[in-house]
Amino acid sequence: MARQRIHNRRAARGSVGGGASWISYSDMMAALLLIFVLILTYSLSHYFSMLEAKEKELEIKDLQLRQSLHELGHTTQELELKTREYNQAIIILGEKDQELTQKDQQLQEKDLVLTNLQLALSQKETELDQLSIDLQIYRARLEEQQQAMQDQAAQIDALIGIRRTMISELSASFAREGIKATVDENGNIVLDSSIFFDSGRSTILPEGQAFLNRFIPVYLDVLLQSKYEKYLGEIIIEGHTDSTGDYQDNLKLSQQRALEVALFCLNMNGLTSAQKNTLENILTAKGRSESDLIYDAYGFEDKTASRRVEFKFSLKDAQMIEQMSEILKQYDLGE
Repeated sequence: MARQRIHNRRAARGSVGGGASWISYSDMMAALLLIFVLILTYSLSHYFSMLEAKEKELEIKDLQLRQSLHELGHTTQELELKTREYNQAIIILGEKDQELTQKDQQLQEKDLVLTNLQLALSQKETELDQLSIDLQIYRARLEEQQQAMQDQAAQIDALIGIRRTMISELSASFAREGIKATVDENGNIVLDSSIFFDSGRSTILPEGQAFLNRFIPVYLDVLLQSKYEKYLGEIIIEGHTDSTGDYQDNLKLSQQRALEVALFCLNMNGLTSAQKNTLENILTAKGRSESDLIYDAYGFEDKTASRRVEFKFSLKDAQMIEQMSEILKQYDLGE
């Protein structure tokens, strides 16, 4: 169809007078058109080939993309799982960090306590060292005191022996002279006041004077011996009443009776001037009122026994001797 049209055009142009030149131009244009068509056909063919290749490549890329998306989805799930694990790990790490902080605080507190304990221990060690020094000093003093106590013990033994000897001599002398006077273990002699005084009176009766004239020389002959001079500290005459009457009245009465007996001793015949001087230095009269009553086996007051006169003697430093005796007893028990 195209060629016919071209031929027709060329015939028309020839009929007009274009002739051969118009036919050549048409052929050339037809050739160019054919070339263009060929080029276009080649281009389209090449294009479609490339398009097909690109489509295949695109399909491959799409497949790869889907695989990648699938892998990405799987990876995303793993990432989400890892993220959850990471978040849990963060939470656990935070808890652990908090626990670590608490532990660190507790450790600091314990370090502070330990420091305080070490300081206290150091102070105790210092105190212990001081106590050790004090103990050494104490032991040295104790050894000195033990030696002094041993010396005192020897003196006490001597004094106790002296007291026992004096008591023994008194008992023997009274027995030899037929005087009814009992000397107890402390050297005290209790005399019935009924032979000395009427009730409520302090004047010594003749019967009492007679007894004292026999009793006192024997008593003083034993106590005032030169061998006892450095040991004898005091001779005490005590007056006692029963509970009848007023305490203060009884105190006056007991004091007056003790004083009357003491004055009788100082003024009786037969005393040497030396004995009298010694008595004036060591003789004491005391009124005890009703402060030391005597009771019978049934717990009732024995009024007759309570009304009495007592002769006592004490050795020098007697109180010290008693205290030392108690200390020595405790020391002996401790040993």
